Amino acid sequence: MPPSSKQRLDRVVGLREAVLLGLGSIVGTGVFVSVGIAVDVAGSAVLIGIVLAGLVATCVGLATAQLAAQYPVSGSAYEYGYRLLTPWLGFTAGWMFLFAKTASAATAALGLAGYLVDAVGGSQTIWRLPVALGAVGLLTMVVLGGMKRSARVNAVIVTVTLGALGLLVMGSIPTLVAEGPRVGALFPTETTTAGRLAIVGHATALMFVAFTGFGRIATLGEEVVNPGDTIPRAVIVTLGITIVLYVAVAAAGIGVLGPQAFARATAETAAPLEAVARRSQLPGLAMLIAVGAATAMIGVLLNLILGLSRMMLAMGRRGDLPKLIARLDPNTANPAPAVALTAVAVAGLVLLRDIRVTWSLSAFSVLVYYAIVSFAALRLPATARRYPPAIPAFGLAACLLLAFWIDPSIWRVGLGILVVGLAWHFLTRRLAPSGPAD
Repeated sequence: MPPSSKQRLDRVVGLREAVLLGLGSIVGTGVFVSVGIAVDVAGSAVLIGIVLAGLVATCVGLATAQLAAQYPVSGSAYEYGYRLLTPWLGFTAGWMFLFAKTASAATAALGLAGYLVDAVGGSQTIWRLPVALGAVGLLTMVVLGGMKRSARVNAVIVTVTLGALGLLVMGSIPTLVAEGPRVGALFPTETTTAGRLAIVGHATALMFVAFTGFGRIATLGEEVVNPGDTIPRAVIVTLGITIVLYVAVAAAGIGVLGPQAFARATAETAAPLEAVARRSQLPGLAMLIAVGAATAMIGVLLNLILGLSRMMLAMGRRGDLPKLIARLDPNTANPAPAVALTAVAVAGLVLLRDIRVTWSLSAFSVLVYYAIVSFAALRLPATARRYPPAIPAFGLAACLLLAFWIDPSIWRVGLGILVVGLAWHFLTRRLAPSGPAD
């Protein structure tokens, strides 16, 4: 059932704002933290993983864009699943999105805290957790202020972040010239072909998540001006910029530190690019990177809280979550109950403390989510397709394959979360007096 006019969100997001929101979601945890997590798995072969992840993300992004242009409402794949597939797959998409992006938001909060604490020379053991929880609380207050304020804050954040990363790449060049790159061999000499495939597949799965901020553009579809044109263009522009940026930053970081030191800095401080900046010959670059990382992950948190709250809004409207969550504040037209619940869920995962666990959990869940997106795109009528069906078909196959290249302990937990969600969906449908409207 579509929401009444009084319960609709205002269309205030244009192309520029959509691209900046996409960049704010992508250029953050992925480049400042998750590259180091993937390096721990694949070493220098992470560079292959980044390129492959960008390729998969482009295919999935194009599938998402044409779906969002056809159905410009909050909820993205949750809505696509209901409209083009089955209610069960629609619910699965929404449920896995909530889990994936809550884990991503927790990773961003912990990464933000790691950079800030490291910059001021504080104790990671004592201060990382309270700083992370404080960041979640502050960003929740910004989102509660409404979309226009959130978009303005995001524009400032993205500008600072891109400037800092550009200086990091340029500042690394003299060090690489003077000392030589420390990239080393892509694979250990004794690695078999199957082992190499497993390493690259695992790295690609981890890095895929770092590109999926483009989905935030789709989840905000109800607030985008002229969504049929704006959403596809914004997704393509956003992905093009970030693929180039990720490859450049990863190559500079691994070349300066070497893969082992890069991975170690990620595990110990969650601030690997700050360690890279300290080796640069540009004075003050380490502090600038700390500021850029902080602003970037503030942007990621901001956009994740926005996206999660809009997904909860969509699920509340259908009755897949309590109806209370679908209420909008009459003064700001903002889903305040959904925003508050999002903050509580993110804070809960922050308590896990381990960014490698939260990011891996996010990776599995988001791959399942985008597999459903790609499947839904294949079900679009021919008149609504903007791109060949081979593009979403490749995205579907790649997402399903990559999901199970992650550590088995992680995807088992992810499957358990999925089973719990489907049980909840079954019970709410059975217990509802007449069932929620689809």
